Amino acid sequence: MSFMRLDDAVNGAEGRAYAIIGGLREEMFYLRNIEAKVEKEKTQGKTLGKRGTQHKANGWKGSGSANIYYVTSRFRKMMLGYIKDGVDTYFDVQIVNEDPASSIGAQTVLLRDVNLDSVMMAKLDVDSEFLDEDVDFTFEDADILDSFGTPSLSHQ
Repeated sequence: MSFMRLDDAVNGAEGRAYAIIGGLREEMFYLRNIEAKVEKEKTQGKTLGKRGTQHKANGWKGSGSANIYYVTSRFRKMMLGYIKDGVDTYFDVQIVNEDPASSIGAQTVLLRDVNLDSVMMAKLDVDSEFLDEDVDFTFEDADILDSFGTPSLSHQ
């Protein structure tokens, strides 16, 4: 029987992310975690000869969330641009998973046209050791720039 070697599992802290805003690429060193997912939109219906309901994909939507240390004003300034002038900012986020202990290599995903849903404008918390904030977003497209390799298999 074959099994995956656990050392090929990717350590979640081994990686990096970049925000590409207005052509400038900035490392998101303040990032604690980030998740982005695609959800298919489906239509349902019935046809003759089939009692059950069937589903057909008719679109998708991309959304995500991040938790960051409260150490950058970048996103607050972007939101103020919308509040004050009606200028909404779209940008790209590049996420790299790369665990040097794993044999599968790196995966790089590019989220295109990221748009913020909500931003913490100000925060104080006497019970918190470190201030952090949650940032929700949507995105309009995605690409996989680098793909993981195949994990090493061990045999028993």
